[in-house]
Amino acid sequence: MKILSIQALRGPNIWSVRRKKLIQMRLDLEDLEALPTNKIEGFRQRLEAMFPTMIEHRCSEEVRGGFFQRIERGTWMGHVIEHIALETQSLAGMETGFGRTRETKTPGVYNVVFSYVEEKVGIFAAESAVNIAQALVNNEAYDLQADLKKMREIREDVRLGPSTGSIVDEAVARDIPWIRLGTNSLVQLGYGVNQMRFQATITCKTSSIAVDIACNKEQTKQMLDAASIPVAKGDICVDEEDLDNTIRRIGYPIVLKPLDGNHGKGVSINVNTREEAVAGLAFAQKYSRKVIVEKYITGFDFRVLVIDNKMVAAAQRVPANVVGDGKQTVQQLIDQTNKDPRRGYGHENVLTEITVDRDTLDLLEKKNYTLETVPPANEVVYLKSTANLSTGGTSIDVTDMVHPENIFLAERISRVIGLDVCGIDIMAKNLTQSLKENGGVILEVNAAPGFRMHLAPSEGLPRNVAAPVIDMLYPLGKPSRIPIIAVTGTNGKTTTTRLIAHIVKNNGYKVGFTTSDGIYVQNHMLEKGDTTGPLSTEFILKDPTVEFAVLETARGGILRSGLGFSRCDIGIITNIQEDHLGISDIHDLKDLSRVKAVVVNSVKKDGWAVLNAEDVNCVEIAKDLDCKVAYFSMNEHCDVIVNHCRKGGIAAIYENGYITIKKGDWKMRVEKATHVPLTLNGKAKFMIANVLAATLASYLWGFKTEDIKLSLATFIPSAAQTPGRMNIFDFKKFKVMIDFAHNPSGYLGVEDFLQSIKSPHKVGIIAGVGDRRDSDIKDCAVIAARMFDHIIIRQEKHLRGRTEEEIINLIIDGIKSVDKAVTYEIIPKETDAIKHAINIAKEGTFITALSDVITNAIEVVQQHLDKEVEEA
Repeated sequence: MKILSIQALRGPNIWSVRRKKLIQMRLDLEDLEALPTNKIEGFRQRLEAMFPTMIEHRCSEEVRGGFFQRIERGTWMGHVIEHIALETQSLAGMETGFGRTRETKTPGVYNVVFSYVEEKVGIFAAESAVNIAQALVNNEAYDLQADLKKMREIREDVRLGPSTGSIVDEAVARDIPWIRLGTNSLVQLGYGVNQMRFQATITCKTSSIAVDIACNKEQTKQMLDAASIPVAKGDICVDEEDLDNTIRRIGYPIVLKPLDGNHGKGVSINVNTREEAVAGLAFAQKYSRKVIVEKYITGFDFRVLVIDNKMVAAAQRVPANVVGDGKQTVQQLIDQTNKDPRRGYGHENVLTEITVDRDTLDLLEKKNYTLETVPPANEVVYLKSTANLSTGGTSIDVTDMVHPENIFLAERISRVIGLDVCGIDIMAKNLTQSLKENGGVILEVNAAPGFRMHLAPSEGLPRNVAAPVIDMLYPLGKPSRIPIIAVTGTNGKTTTTRLIAHIVKNNGYKVGFTTSDGIYVQNHMLEKGDTTGPLSTEFILKDPTVEFAVLETARGGILRSGLGFSRCDIGIITNIQEDHLGISDIHDLKDLSRVKAVVVNSVKKDGWAVLNAEDVNCVEIAKDLDCKVAYFSMNEHCDVIVNHCRKGGIAAIYENGYITIKKGDWKMRVEKATHVPLTLNGKAKFMIANVLAATLASYLWGFKTEDIKLSLATFIPSAAQTPGRMNIFDFKKFKVMIDFAHNPSGYLGVEDFLQSIKSPHKVGIIAGVGDRRDSDIKDCAVIAARMFDHIIIRQEKHLRGRTEEEIINLIIDGIKSVDKAVTYEIIPKETDAIKHAINIAKEGTFITALSDVITNAIEVVQQHLDKEVEEA
């Protein structure tokens, strides 16, 4: 078997709109195509022995053990690999279960599709599954545990931490979209102008001054003391002289901790001798030059969590420890404790494995113990001086036991320091009494406190402490999303996108839009190029100034990674015509329709799909949609329009020369087509269709017809406004038009327009695209021969696996097949071809450059026009 490609889908895709995170692996079974599982001796037994838990895979049989039944009857190896990839992820602790395996048009080549939790783990699972399947086929040993260990390690490297993850999970539960910014824990919630950001548990509302105060333990202590809040006595020390002075003032026992430390690093507690104190000072100074030396307060370690100045949880933290049984050594007890399924590597589980370090050995030494000591039965042996969960500690929820006076104190502390998310460390005998009564003190105030101890305590009730964070960032009534209109189709996407963006901008929104020529915010180009994929979408949705997104969404991006948004308000399909067929398993219009349908399938339930009523594929797509549907058509008598409006539906039609909205039997004329500059005085019929789609989408969003009318009148087709879309340049004696038409449907639109142009000599500059089918290249040449008197063939770019000569020969074959006297010549370079066409232009000549590199063509023509003006 051979893996041909692996890609990660991150948004709605051709396999599932709901399940966004999928791995798609293109797999060549090679010789195994002739060997279904029932023809491989002992395969089922070996598979079941390696994966006994696969008994739960019901597969299409819909019964327990259904997948093994399929194996017994015979299924192909791609299907087996799909199930192995899912099972290995589940065994590694990432439960997931969606999969599909489909044969492509290439015999023996399959698309194996399965869900993932972490993308890099999913990719590894794909590769691992193929290796495992091959080993099972060959009856060879395979180290499954090594792969599972590797998956867990990858997950720990890339996953969000438990605190960050809990906030994201809460956001998802509330239908708030999120984007991970980079590879760390910085996360954006919401889109555009409605976004909020957080990292770990520091939010965009967190005061930077408050964080600085909390990180400076001495300043925190001074501020709390000044506010009559009980704190431990102590001072800052940088050397042994400071240490001695502080000890003389506060006496033993003491605690030493780095001024800028966290997670309990560098801490020494219950220090009773100068020798221990000096060693503790040196240990703390590994993390910070300045060291806090405080009176050691006996009691229990508590963490109180305050969010948005309200106490939401409290936990008693217990340092990592083992309980003696009179038989096992300390090390054996640690090993036994680490076998607890709740403990894992890093933040893998609710508890962390206990590791042995200097702190552990120091604590044991104080008891005259070593790792080989056998503690008496029931003796608690503490292994860490701090109770952090990250060092193996445990937590007990005590939220409901906190005294009202202590709640008041905690909430006041959050305001004194100024933190929106605040973790307060308290040392006290209990929290059921006021700290004033039991002598408890505040040890620290933490910015970015961890949530794990509250989300999954070892004892007591779990607390959803992520919920108040979301409540704070998105109070009731505050939106998290921005309106999204997504535009797809074969032709007309860019023009429709630009026109809608123009209408939206004129209605007072700050609009961001993506097109095949660049990314724009408020008409400012921020990125140049074909930007119609998910990364460009994300660029717009991450921009904090954007209030409304209009997104051109092309086939390539959908197939490569899925959509860049989870859902949209309005989805538009302009048309579905033959283009890009034979690429990426898209062989016919049915396949292409499946890709384009992803956009309208992602429309929210109360949103709208805007479809071309004259396109049979669009009409077919409408049958399976869950959202509302509206149609547009150049023919008001089209059966689809008539039936749709008879049922009270909404449509946009071209009737009696008008752009008209039809709602049931009512008609609302928006504007006469000849008054819309984009239609070139009503001559460009395909532009009228684009105007219909944009007008209908704008009306459905809620814009008034009079505002839409004004925007249609002010959208002027030009090289600046609509580059490469029917850009006409008027020279003194001739005209030049540049258009992006590159497929038979686009050529037909240009042909229809040129029929309205009176010219004694029509010249066309054309090229082929190498990754199109032979028939597509020839069809374009045939149409070109019909509409031009002279053709200049150029071919310098987009060979895509073919030779220049091969493409040119296909074009010539197409030209010669037309029964018309048409001349042609070959000039490979586009700029040279345009210059030549201008030089040979006669009085009244109309030159049409069908260009795939719009900016180059526009620059050449503009230079010649500027030169003509200067000479005049």
